[in-house]
Amino acid sequence: MSNRELRGAIVEPVPDIPARIRTGLSAGFRTSLKIIKVSVPLYVAVTLLKGTPLLDLLGKVFAPVMGIFGLPGEAAFAFVAAFLLNLYAAIAVIVPLHLTPFQVTQCGLMMGVAHNLVVEGGVLSTTGARGGVLTLCRLVIACAAGLLLRGLWSLWETASSWAMALPGLS
Repeated sequence: MSNRELRGAIVEPVPDIPARIRTGLSAGFRTSLKIIKVSVPLYVAVTLLKGTPLLDLLGKVFAPVMGIFGLPGEAAFAFVAAFLLNLYAAIAVIVPLHLTPFQVTQCGLMMGVAHNLVVEGGVLSTTGARGGVLTLCRLVIACAAGLLLRGLWSLWETASSWAMALPGLS
């Protein structure tokens, strides 16, 4: 008896390289279509909303909370997309907002910690973990990371302004 038979494993033949390439391209194409189906409509919607007073109005509503993290109120839409859908949807919302490099980094950091919360919370629940508690933890950690980055950015700006004020550097 061989080791394969002793373990009771079912041995499947390894597909040849052309079959693996076809399978990979097919799976990649299906995944790309899923991403495009979500991203393009969101991008178009946010771009169209920028021309209306609605985006500005909702941005003003969320501005106090988003301002804590150094973000404009409109960035809240990107967070909703990231929390409920995925990071690709959030990117589609971020692009037409024309955020600064710091703001994009801030969004990326916070959304990287807390994204796709509904699906991932459900998956965690099926494993026996407390999905709701872990989802809350991810939100808290994302906010803490955002506050930390904002604080570090403020220190950097202060230090660089002091450095520029030194004699001989201005």
